[in-house]
Amino acid sequence: MIHAFSAHWREYLIEAWGLGTFMVSACLFCALLEHPKSPVRAAIARATLRRVLMGLAMGATAIAIIYSPWGMRSGAHINPAVTLTFFRLGRVMPWDACFYVVAQIVGGAVGVLVSAAILGRAIAHPAVGYVVTVPGERGRRVALAAELLMSFILMLVVLTVSDNEMTARFTGAIAGALVATYIAALAPYSGMSINPARTIASAIVAREWKGFWIYLVAPPVAMLMAAEVYLSAMGGANAACAKLHHADDVPCIFCGSGSEHRAAAE
Repeated sequence: MIHAFSAHWREYLIEAWGLGTFMVSACLFCALLEHPKSPVRAAIARATLRRVLMGLAMGATAIAIIYSPWGMRSGAHINPAVTLTFFRLGRVMPWDACFYVVAQIVGGAVGVLVSAAILGRAIAHPAVGYVVTVPGERGRRVALAAELLMSFILMLVVLTVSDNEMTARFTGAIAGALVATYIAALAPYSGMSINPARTIASAIVAREWKGFWIYLVAPPVAMLMAAEVYLSAMGGANAACAKLHHADDVPCIFCGSGSEHRAAAE
């Protein structure tokens, strides 16, 4: 544990920064698009259009994090379900997985707290509501089904695209596009999480736990199922790296490449 932390604490901090940044973006854009006193909300009456814009904003945020210099170093999981899936595939060491998950949860919660400091009481308005993830009007069963479907597709696509030399560089862009599509199309039904740490971050600050178990269970279960499907389709073959975007000139704690750059950085 001590060795892992001393060697990889930078990557852990980056994971905290990554989800924290994502949550700040989510809170600010939600307030901008949904708060009744927002001029943008007044100018865009159609809820569907506002949801599309929210999806584009969050998809772009995810892409920016993944392809940022820091995101390329940690791998930009920013999601415990993603980290646990790569752990299952043998691409992440046990203590790295533990510290990644803790960092993601803490970073996400800090992101919501920072947003609350920026937005004040506006973040608590029901239209914003600390961007909590709760089941939609169709209930928990629909939310559960949607979370399972979205998480399964996302992980299967990430694994398939990232493990192909010709398409690997597009993994982050495709993942961001899926996030944007999910928010635009399914947020009213699922609450739109696909990320336990993202849900925990909002729930802790808002003290809102409605349907919490769905978002804690569905994403990791669905992503682990996607990993099994992928392994079966590939005949048990398994790539070496857990990064969403692997750059050869950036240190990698998963496959060991870029060691010379790691030595220079440390």
